[in-house]
Amino acid sequence: MVSVKATKPVEKIKKGDHIKVDGKSYEVDSQYVLIDHGHVKEMAIELFDPKTDKDYQIRYFHDQVEDSISFWELKEIVYEQKEIEKVEW
Repeated sequence: MVSVKATKPVEKIKKGDHIKVDGKSYEVDSQYVLIDHGHVKEMAIELFDPKTDKDYQIRYFHDQVEDSISFWELKEIVYEQKEIEKVEW
């Protein structure tokens, strides 16, 4: 299970905010509905590392953030899931 430390509700995260994943800071590019399953929405937060210009995503289900949060790194044209321990915003 991933530890989540939030200073504001996840839905308030916006472009320009910073999110730390396992102590490393990433900048938020956008947040949107990845898949609408009807009764629940799978959300994506697009992130990038300004130092390396690499792209990442945080994915979660809007009604169960702490139980569903995951971190993905863009490799070529597909995202690969990465194991993480802690997310902070």
